[in-house]
Amino acid sequence: MIQRIQSVYILVAAIFIGFLLALPLAEIAANGEVYVFKATGVYNGTSLIFSGIPILGFIGLIWVLHFVALLGYKKRIRQMRVLVFTIILMLGLFGLMYYFTYASFENEQVAFKIPVVFPLVAIILDYLAIRAIGKDEAMIRSIDRIR
Repeated sequence: MIQRIQSVYILVAAIFIGFLLALPLAEIAANGEVYVFKATGVYNGTSLIFSGIPILGFIGLIWVLHFVALLGYKKRIRQMRVLVFTIILMLGLFGLMYYFTYASFENEQVAFKIPVVFPLVAIILDYLAIRAIGKDEAMIRSIDRIR
């Protein structure tokens, strides 16, 4: 399972998505105060200003689907479909992060952190995994024709 390059791509993408749960995504300066935007919500110090349950749910679902794709290595077509679905969910995650960042306050200044790029890196890794799975599937079908 892990000896295939697509499994490595999926595992690394799952690790990047897992980092989103722990690291801050942005800092928002509004009304003379600094707010920290994490996957669990927007915080002012230790007090929760806005709950981030939808973002937390998206990240959790994407993370679980990556492991479903990783463990479904015997069913390559289903694995590709799961990865396409995770790519769509990660694009939706970008929209949710944008909404939570800019719809929370008026006249804010946003400083995004490096973890905001992690879903984009995971999308690229998922695309590479889909291509590698497709090559494996084509090779298996060509071998079946020879028999």
